[in-house]
Amino acid sequence: MNDKALITDTEFKLSMRRLAGAVSVITVGDGQDRTGFTATSVSSFSGEPPSVIVSVNRASSSWPVLQRYGCFCVNVLAADQRQVAQSFAGLDGRKGVERYSDAGWYRLKTGAPVLENALTVLDCELETAFHHHSHAILIGHIRAIEIRQDIGPLLYWQGDYHDLPAEVHRHRLAEPLRQ
Repeated sequence: MNDKALITDTEFKLSMRRLAGAVSVITVGDGQDRTGFTATSVSSFSGEPPSVIVSVNRASSSWPVLQRYGCFCVNVLAADQRQVAQSFAGLDGRKGVERYSDAGWYRLKTGAPVLENALTVLDCELETAFHHHSHAILIGHIRAIEIRQDIGPLLYWQGDYHDLPAEVHRHRLAEPLRQ
């Protein structure tokens, strides 16, 4: 019996909408060759060496740029960066380098674009890319990290952006980071 045929695309998408996730913008490229995408498919992979996993649709305009440059930045968005998420998701019609116009950007070790005031920044060198169906699963070796502690995360759940109630992140932010 082929169980794969029993699950519809609609059912799968509805079930994944119930999975709350941090919103990240994955940035890649340089100058007029910059692009990026909004992702909730980012996960820690390994502490030795520090690595993350990111999924990207290989039909995306970001995929060939990612292959050319061999590095990317995971910009985990803060609650006040909803417009950045919408722009990099293509919801305002902007593409490529146009998506960078409403925020400040700089670079760290790999040269990938880094979003000013992101909640967390993971500057990554592309270590491996596995192809699976329509997507590539990227393993990024983290070369630099920056952390912002004064605000909570932007979350994606049920097809919309949300942030934690103020009392939740205020309590958590008061705790020192463990070394």
